[in-house]
This record gives sequence, structure tokens and C-alpha cells, in this order.
Amino acid sequence: MYAMQYGITLPADYDMKIIRDRVAGRGRLTDAYEGLGFKAYLIRERGTEGSPVNEYAPFYLWEDTSGMNRFLWGGGGFGGIVDDFGRPDVSHWTGVAYRPGPAFGTAPSAASRLRQRIPAGADPRGPVARALEAWEERAATAGVHTTLLAVDPRHWETVLFTLWDRTPAAGVTDPDRYEVLHLSAPHLDEVPAGRRWA
Repeated sequence: MYAMQYGITLPADYDMKIIRDRVAGRGRLTDAYEGLGFKAYLIRERGTEGSPVNEYAPFYLWEDTSGMNRFLWGGGGFGGIVDDFGRPDVSHWTGVAYRPGPAFGTAPSAASRLRQRIPAGADPRGPVARALEAWEERAATAGVHTTLLAVDPRHWETVLFTLWDRTPAAGVTDPDRYEVLHLSAPHLDEVPAGRRWA
């Protein structure tokens, strides 16, 4: 299980209807994508939910690297992003834990992301264990469609990503908030819930 995201920062006066129309026209293209757990088509609009920028920032959950590789350099879709916006950096994380939440049967309309650096030189067991506790609590929270925890062992950070039915629950302090324009989830029901190690 792998998580992936790229963010395309757009000018402050950019008409975000262009992105909305793009997703309305192209979002269905990943509705049956092989190896894809989900792709959440996400945007942030400057001045909304505290966002300082306009951004298009899709987030992906892959069953394994084959689908991700095909998407990025095998002619499976990323070329459209490169052609239209240039090649963005792609953040990627090894999956640690995934679980559907109480609102899994609904269509999510919001998402939140919490990235936390693991202190330099620290044994990752403690920070990841604490992040897992937060993930367990999040997974049981009302309004959660799906939540996952992943780790980037190159930059040593955790990411807690959550899809919400409407808006993040009261008390959630994740700094990155998004609107979900479309969710492609062709193989999400095949991603085993729980932690990713014995």
C-alpha cells in the first residue's frame, strides 16, 4: 500500500472553475484504474478554510507500486498533468494503516491532512506508534469516510490523511484542508483494513 500526492499551486487570481471543469470532464477516467485504491481530486481555494493558496492537489492510495508506476511514467495519466501544468514534485509514503470510517457509505466532500516530521536521529518506533494511536482514534470519529497513515522514510515524516463526509469533525486541527471534487475508488474495497505489518 502506497500513498501519493502532488500539489499544483495556482496564481492568487486563478479561476478555480477551470479546475472544477477539468475534474468534471476527466475525473471519471480513473474510476476503473487498475491498482488504484482511491484518487481524491482535491482543491484548496485561497481564503477558504484558512488556505493561503489556490491549489489542485490530488491524493492517491495505491494497492502496490505497479499501478503507481504505470500512472507516473507508463503512459497511464500523469502526462496530462505534465502537459498542462509542468511536472510537479510527487510526495509518496509507504502505507502503515488504512481503515474505512463510520461514514464510508457516503460520498466524501472534504479532506484533511496532517504531516509531522519525525525528529532528526529519533528512533521512528515511538513517533509512528503515537501516530498509529491518533489514526485509531480518527478512524472511529463520526463523519470519517476513510483514514490512512503512511510514512516517508526518506524525509522521516508521517502523514495522516482523512476523507470526511462533510467537514472535519469539531476539534480536528489538521492544518491542510481540502474540498473533494470527485472520488475514484475502483479497488478500495480490496485494500485490507488495518495495520500493514504482522
